[in-house]
Order: sequence, then C-alpha cells, then structure tokens
Amino acid sequence: MSSQSGCKYMVMKFSHIVFDWDGTLMDSANKIVSCMQSAAASANLPIPADNEVKNIIGISLIPAIQRLFDIDVKQSEEVSLYYKTAFIKADHIPCPLFDTVTETLSDLQNHCTLGVATGKARRGLERAWHACNLASYFDASRCADEALSKPSPDMLLQLLNQWQVDAENVLMVGDTVYDMQMAEAINMPRLAVSYGVHKAERLLKHEPIGIIDCFSEIKQYLR
Repeated sequence: MSSQSGCKYMVMKFSHIVFDWDGTLMDSANKIVSCMQSAAASANLPIPADNEVKNIIGISLIPAIQRLFDIDVKQSEEVSLYYKTAFIKADHIPCPLFDTVTETLSDLQNHCTLGVATGKARRGLERAWHACNLASYFDASRCADEALSKPSPDMLLQLLNQWQVDAENVLMVGDTVYDMQMAEAINMPRLAVSYGVHKAERLLKHEPIGIIDCFSEIKQYLR
C-alpha cells in the first residue's frame, strides 16, 4: 500500500478501471460545499458546515440532501433545485483537475479500458467532460440519474454487465467511503485517494489495495 500505511505496493493486473469523478479526478469539493450552503440559505435551512457537506459528496443529490438536512423527499427536491441553480451559475468557471490527471489517463488508456461511476447527473458529467476535454478517455460511465445511489454497487454492476467482465478484473478508484463500500459489496478491488474529501483512516476500514497521495501513483499498482 502507500507510504501512509507503511506497506508494500500490491501490484495487480486489471483489464478495466472505474473512477469516481468529484474528489478523485476533479477538484470540485469547495464548489460543491459553497453551492450547497447557498441552497440551504435559499431554502431557509440551517447552513451546514464545510465538513458536513464534504461528508455527503459522492452520494446522489436527493439522498445526499435528505441525509445532510434530515428532511423529506419533497423538501429535498426543492433544495436540489436551489443547488443546481447555484452550481450551474458557478460552473462558468470550471473546476480544475487534480495534478497529473490528464497525462496519467492518457497513459492508462493504452493499457486498460476506463470508466466513470459518479454521483453527478449525466448532464453535469457531460458538462465537466466538455470543460476539461476528457470524454474521449472513457469507454463507459454511470451517473446518479442512471443508477441507484452510492454506496449501492448498482453503477458498478451495470458497467460490469456492459463490459462483460468479472469484478476481480476491475479496479475502482475513489476518494470516499461510498466508493469503497460499493466496490467492497461485490468484491471488486479498490484503490483510495488521500487528497479527496474523506480521511485515510475512514477509507482504510474498507481494505483498499492502497491509498495514493497523487493521481499518477496509480501506475504503481498496475501491471
């Protein structure tokens, strides 16, 4: 595993890699936090702390809002509209990718089939792809409006079915416990990143093959 755990790297062979988006490839946490706080203010709800919002990043929007504010579905839908309005307004300035993402994906694409499993809606992912010109790297993707919310493994099961591969041949890469949990549920190998929204000690509980501090370190786990 990574230097954080003090263990050796577990090098494995994978035919496919699935990436979470926010917090793993794109540095979008601060924008998500500010837009959720703006939505709370618009809905006359208590303004959540930064860490409270970061804890629900990765879950699909309505379940995330329900969990964050402890409100029913109808009120959550109202808050989600405020959130989407704030996010689209803020998204005229695209979020940056994390360091080494583009060049590492370019290298990985030569050896593995790449996919995305994200809590974003399809429209949001397409907008992010357009902003950073990454769409061509990914063979398949599943979004929040196409599958059950993380930590359900539904997104991964759909991708496995599309690719006709077994879970053991696919690596899930993410920054939240929800990414780890959905892979763990189907015995899919998983790799955590330390630079996202959830701390390493939480991620380690789900037995990833390692934790990386920079995106390019993923190559040290691949054969």
